[in-house]
Amino acid sequence: MFGSPSPMRGGPSSAQSAAQAGLPHAEVPGDLRARVERVLQDEPEHPEPQVRWSREGGEFGNGFGLARFLWPWRGRLALALALVAAETVALQFGPVLTQIGVDDGVVAGDRSVVVLAALGYAGLLVLAAAAGALRIAFTGRLGEQLMERLRIRTFEHMQRQQMDFYTSERAGVLLTRMTSDIEALSVLFNEGIINFAVQGLTLVVITVLLFNYDPLLALVTLAAALPATLASSLWFRKRAAADYRRVRDRIADLLGNLQESLAGIRVIAAYDRRAASIARHREAVDRHRDANLRASRANSVYGPGSEAIGIATQAVLLGAGGAMTVSGRITVGELAAYLLFLTAFFAPVQALVQLYDSYQRGAAALAKLRELFATTSTVRDRPGAAAMPEVRGEISLENVSFAYRGHDFVLRDVNLRVMPGETLALVGETGAGKTSVARLITRLYDPTEGTVRIDGRDLRDVTLTSLRSQIGVVSQEPFLFAGTVRDNVGFARRGACDDDLLQALDAVGMSGVVRRLGGLDGVIHERGATLSAGERQLLALARTFLSEPRLLVLDEATSSLDMGSEARIERALDVMLHRRTAVIVAHRLTTALRADRIAVVEAGRIVEIGAHSELLAAGGRYARMHDMWSSGIDGSAGAAREETKAR
Repeated sequence: MFGSPSPMRGGPSSAQSAAQAGLPHAEVPGDLRARVERVLQDEPEHPEPQVRWSREGGEFGNGFGLARFLWPWRGRLALALALVAAETVALQFGPVLTQIGVDDGVVAGDRSVVVLAALGYAGLLVLAAAAGALRIAFTGRLGEQLMERLRIRTFEHMQRQQMDFYTSERAGVLLTRMTSDIEALSVLFNEGIINFAVQGLTLVVITVLLFNYDPLLALVTLAAALPATLASSLWFRKRAAADYRRVRDRIADLLGNLQESLAGIRVIAAYDRRAASIARHREAVDRHRDANLRASRANSVYGPGSEAIGIATQAVLLGAGGAMTVSGRITVGELAAYLLFLTAFFAPVQALVQLYDSYQRGAAALAKLRELFATTSTVRDRPGAAAMPEVRGEISLENVSFAYRGHDFVLRDVNLRVMPGETLALVGETGAGKTSVARLITRLYDPTEGTVRIDGRDLRDVTLTSLRSQIGVVSQEPFLFAGTVRDNVGFARRGACDDDLLQALDAVGMSGVVRRLGGLDGVIHERGATLSAGERQLLALARTFLSEPRLLVLDEATSSLDMGSEARIERALDVMLHRRTAVIVAHRLTTALRADRIAVVEAGRIVEIGAHSELLAAGGRYARMHDMWSSGIDGSAGAAREETKAR
């Protein structure tokens, strides 16, 4: 449901809930209910999808291209082209029958030939219509299957990427790749490639028939049409390619602005910046409009220009063909067929003009998708990586330095050792590098220099799946999916039963909140918007409890909690930390005090490490932090007492 490897059960349906409440038809009138049930009878089955996903790369690992993408479907594409050929041939033999009807029927005065030619023409139209209907139905279904495959492969590729990919790419741009760009490719296939085959084959058939009637007149026709058509097409190709790439960039900017505005709506409302937000979005919309207008201006010149070339060619053909008819080189029927063929010749030319527009849009989208598929994960399994045995919990960082992509080092020459079953707290100022240490331990990133080991094994030598299945992570900003309590807590462990879920929720003190929400089937809105920050954190912690990790990493997991929630978390941590190794990034020293040892991180280095009492006795950086924290607590308590007296 949310990309989880385990199936998730939803809550009761609206009909079930209504029936339990004594409303058997869910407050829907009986006749409307009957219509709904009839519609549902025709609804196709949607079985549970079978996911075969590889972390190391997909079918486009060596480069994405249209030919590479379509190659596995070559058999179906060949069938589609066969239907195209049948439709094209059936349509283009009409002028031949016209020529026969005129020369052997009208001119010769044989009515039966005219009747047979007319019946044959009607039969060809029926055959062409049938072939066209089959072709449209077949290619439409094939197109949807191709786009489904491409959407899944694109999403899979995004799932392979590590955190640095998502920090460098805006969410709106990635949404554009999944929506607008793939939709442009869908138009290119459904309205472009197959129609291009139809129109291209039409031109070939007509050209062959023209030369079959009279090579000289055919050469005159092509000489009048081809040079001007090729020149205008080359100009349009050069102009449109740049224009449509600009359009793809602008739609990405537009969706990026939209996504950012929706995600930050609370900040926008809090500072009453709605007008400024609208102004920024309007700028993005205007840039997108301008890019589209520039592209349409080129098309507005190319389209009418091609029509003018066609009309001029008809005039040339009428003059030259008329002279040949008078001289007896060709018959009246052949001239009529030529004129019909010429009309049919420029119809596909005009269609190709429009298709070229779709092609340029699709080519721009294809280039963007090719760039996406060219990205590779910076954190991956090495060839021959082994599964991580059951973790005992010894962690070591050996001469580790680390820098995020395109930034300066945030960790420098860090050496650290955590023993099995030990709890280590990392404290320090914001930006000191505490979270970076936690990310290296969970292998969200690899160190730029040095080695991170668990139980003596270099993390780069073990598979990511076997490593992360034994590590529990709770971040400062917990993420909840839109769904139910069961969905969100059960996300951590495949096949967990309700008793396991309830036990995990009870361990973090969330039982009362879950009952208020309606039990395990209680609805969680997107990002847990209807829950407090503390409740969201508690649910995230329950999810981690359920996974039964061997090693815990808590990144300031209590920093957003009130005192009551923090106390419940601390009690839950006592249970969870028992006989487990834990690394806690601590913002509040109350959390650090529960650790066996405390490491002080400053400017990317560990400047002090030891037990709480040892660090206090040393009188160094930690002691000063503790004094500031203690005075803050005393000040807060005093203020609370004064406020109580005032009341």
